[in-house]
Amino acid sequence: MQHEIGNRTFIVADVEPLDVDGVRTVEVGVGLWLLAFVALLPFYGRLEDAGRLWWLWTCLAGFGLGLFGLEYCRRRRKARAELVESPDGDLRTDA
Repeated sequence: MQHEIGNRTFIVADVEPLDVDGVRTVEVGVGLWLLAFVALLPFYGRLEDAGRLWWLWTCLAGFGLGLFGLEYCRRRRKARAELVESPDGDLRTDA
């Protein structure tokens, strides 16, 4: 497939996206927030003295919100899989 914009021609490769549902991406993000929270725990006193204790709570909030996002992505993946299946159990190719 080609697109012509102005005096340039762009060729678009026929490549499927790697992570359509985003579950793996959100899992990695949740893991990184948890890792940051655990890494900051030993420095609780120093963070409190410096007035930067909010760093710790930001990591905890990122982890918690990421869990909600992970559940959302998993439900979306399940709903999309059910939508693709036809009533007789065969996969539709037009979805």
